Amino acid sequence: MTDMKIKAVRARAVNVPLQYPVRTSVGVVATSPLVLIDLETDTGVVGRSYVFTYTPLALDATRTLVASFGDAIAGRPVAPFDVDAFFAARLRVVGRTGLAMMACAGLDMALWDALAVHRGVPLAVLLGGVPKQIPAYDSHSMDGEELGVERARRSVAEGYRAIKTKIGYPTLGEDLRIVRALRRCIGPDTELMVDYNQGLSVPEAARRIRALAGEGVSWVEEPTVQEDLQGHARLRAAGVPIQMGENWCGPEQMQAALQAGACDLAMPDAMKIGGVTGWMRAAALGQAAGIPMSSHIFQEVSVHLLSVTPTAHWLERMDLAGPVLSGGVRFQNGLAICPDTPGTGIRWDEEAVARFAA
Repeated sequence: MTDMKIKAVRARAVNVPLQYPVRTSVGVVATSPLVLIDLETDTGVVGRSYVFTYTPLALDATRTLVASFGDAIAGRPVAPFDVDAFFAARLRVVGRTGLAMMACAGLDMALWDALAVHRGVPLAVLLGGVPKQIPAYDSHSMDGEELGVERARRSVAEGYRAIKTKIGYPTLGEDLRIVRALRRCIGPDTELMVDYNQGLSVPEAARRIRALAGEGVSWVEEPTVQEDLQGHARLRAAGVPIQMGENWCGPEQMQAALQAGACDLAMPDAMKIGGVTGWMRAAALGQAAGIPMSSHIFQEVSVHLLSVTPTAHWLERMDLAGPVLSGGVRFQNGLAICPDTPGTGIRWDEEAVARFAA
């Protein structure tokens, strides 16, 4: 039984600049709006995590939810599974999806961080594994040809053996032009993934995937709306492995997708899947299905989670919180190096937090 109890939760909103805006076929994420979470315990240990709200419009609401949910668990033991069960019961009628799931997951990640710091071990060790070096792909945007090639060249020079680009240009011809330009740049031995960000109808997605099948693409991510599991299942026959999962809200949605045969590969998001607790349940589903699991953003926590995931595949390198972190995940020769320090390794650069306060 844990000898720590939750004392208080502090939630702060920041809006962090991005080196490259995340451009997709359905919109642009121009900044990184984050809610920073500090979960204080009665022993003085602080667990830290953050959630990413995609749009600044959701920052204040998410910060308020995190603070309110934090108040609800004050005085409870630092026991992530029990806290998860508490929220599942309290939110059953309202539904634990959307911002509510994000707030719960942020608190869950902070609880696990506090527990690992208290035990003096990395999160990966607390979960029963050892810190590992995880293959990482460099995640790029819908950058066009000139910037896309420039970023791809830099990634290869830094040792990455895979990159991902976002496509879904107005025409198939433009998609092919970008993919071929990137392939010429990175050569035949570097993997190339593409992401449509749910931007196509099923018939148009099938047409484009068939055309991409001869271009050496490793996966096509979310070609159509993620709720259309049958549509994704049909698209698997188009000739390129289908990747999805970043929008699964809880392990139950992952289970539904796997039962529908919607994807060849899985990519849960640590926040939307339910934090560390939700990820561990998702990893068990992935193992049972024999499906390779990659991470979606949240690289600081994901490197620990993939270290204990039986079907671990790729870690997505996309540094959304770096400007407000002191340290962070280190990458070397295309590998994410899981820290061997206690907890997840998340620590705030307080000067930067003050500078980017929303």
